[in-house]
Amino acid sequence: MNAAQHAEGRGPAVWIGALLGLAVIWGASVPLTKLGLRDFPPLTLTALRYLVAAPFFAAVLLGRALPPARALAAAGALGLLGIGVGQVSQTLGIREISASVATVISATIPIFMVVFAVARLRRPVRRRQGLGLIAAFAGVALVAAEDPHILLAGFSGPGVRGDALMLLSAVAVALYYVLSVELMAEYSVITVTALTSLAGACALVPAALWELHHSPPVQPTLRGILVALYLGVLVTVVGLWIWFHALNRLPVSVAAALQYLQPLVGVAASALLFGDRLGPWFLLGTGLVLGGIAGSTAPDRPSRRKALMPQARM
Repeated sequence: MNAAQHAEGRGPAVWIGALLGLAVIWGASVPLTKLGLRDFPPLTLTALRYLVAAPFFAAVLLGRALPPARALAAAGALGLLGIGVGQVSQTLGIREISASVATVISATIPIFMVVFAVARLRRPVRRRQGLGLIAAFAGVALVAAEDPHILLAGFSGPGVRGDALMLLSAVAVALYYVLSVELMAEYSVITVTALTSLAGACALVPAALWELHHSPPVQPTLRGILVALYLGVLVTVVGLWIWFHALNRLPVSVAAALQYLQPLVGVAASALLFGDRLGPWFLLGTGLVLGGIAGSTAPDRPSRRKALMPQARM
């Protein structure tokens, strides 16, 4: 009996526990990425993450029939979008701002997913979704500015570029998930995830080599190596394995609710690792973001099992 069958036999409680652990693993990914940037430049760290994961995804594809050339090209383009744009801009953004702010901004991915899915299906935005979107972005503004007076004066601080990069990352990753739905329905989630991750890894290698050539010599420490392994093995490979298996065994609404813990874990880890200051405006903004996510992504009662899948860490 393999691990999945054993866990399935013990009922939903095991998968709820697994998702709680996953919320910790994914929640810590942003602050640990900031920690890894002390040893590696951003493109190199992102490339290492996917190069570590690449053998696992290659093994997944062994014995599977590959999609036709057109679908492979689509998967490659999605890999460039989700990893080449989404993950790279995230790492660049994390370098510019505090890990706690980056964590809260990255939590807006499910809201962008709802917006893009609604636009793609040409459906009107529901009032609840609109209010959730407004609340979440008000929260992001408070978290990024740290003080309403800065909002009134306009954003002009050094962190503006990092905030913009994190929002770009959230948009790109959300687009990746929404545009992947049809491909995943036809060729399976794990196949498309493996193909897009391998495409992203291949695209990052030349960029990382260029960065290493134009950067000061890199002297990796055990800390940096462990961070790269954490991001590649736990966040990307093990995390996705738990996520997709849990989604097949639990209601989507349960899985989504547990993943709201991610930003809370990330903020706590940021405060612990870097001493990030969590003032009242930051906490209020975080609450608005979480409330906005809950309001905009909550499924309608008749279709609760068909709710839009929350984000997974690629």
